[in-house]
Amino acid sequence: MSKCTAVVGLGSMGGAMAAALLRAGRQVRGFDPSPAARSAAREAGVETVDSVDRLAGTPYVVLSLPSARVVESTLPALLSRAGTLAVVDTTTSEPDTSAACAALAAERGVSFVDAPVSGGRTGAEAGRLTAFVGGTADALTAARPVLDVLTGGQYRHFGGPGAGNVVKLLNNVLAAVNLVAVGEALAVARAHGVDPAAAAAGISGASGGSRASAAMYPDWVLSGTYDSGFALGLMARDAALAVETAERRGEHPRLLAAAGERWQEALAELGPAADFSEIARTVAPTLTS
Repeated sequence: MSKCTAVVGLGSMGGAMAAALLRAGRQVRGFDPSPAARSAAREAGVETVDSVDRLAGTPYVVLSLPSARVVESTLPALLSRAGTLAVVDTTTSEPDTSAACAALAAERGVSFVDAPVSGGRTGAEAGRLTAFVGGTADALTAARPVLDVLTGGQYRHFGGPGAGNVVKLLNNVLAAVNLVAVGEALAVARAHGVDPAAAAAGISGASGGSRASAAMYPDWVLSGTYDSGFALGLMARDAALAVETAERRGEHPRLLAAAGERWQEALAELGPAADFSEIARTVAPTLTS
């Protein structure tokens, strides 16, 4: 079976995934509208093209794009020629868009799975991402050769088209809640004269622990580095999308919505390019001053 793989979107995550696929012995071609992103990919050994249309018909396609709208506008060009077996969309997208894309691909005999990922650039470079997968059983089988390379088998199938993005959005909004809550809690610790780093370590070994207390605050906030590599604008978007996704099905998660509002406030104050760990600057300023 052909190992030819196209990667559309060669930014921080897409570029790292392209490099991981290349190291795994796959033939990789990629596209990104950014000349800088294409240049960086070429330096890593990835062949790049100057138009997404030139990747049409590639047996396997990986999408790593900024939004559902871009996925929606990109897919028809990729399906314009026969030959594609499977499209693996790692974008944190919208469930309804993923379902529509899967239907469009199926009309052309192509498998499509929504497989948004977690693990950051480090996980992407190592081929150790976690993927949240939605799609039919047959589509998952078709996409497995690529998923195995990107995740080392660390993926879970949650159901039909769109299910992967439902769970990924819930994952991200829970991370968003934890970042707000842990920041507020550590600010209280400091107000009482308790070292926030010690408080975070103590909480992380108990029932209140989370990845936010165990790693995010110690590594990125209390260290003063703010270098997670994930933009605040993207987290604010994902938190809002999670709430919108809930409301479309008649659910009204008040705590998630309240946290989402805090992220919108931080977005307005710090801008979309700030690191997402910088939410601490607005929810716990005594930790960052």
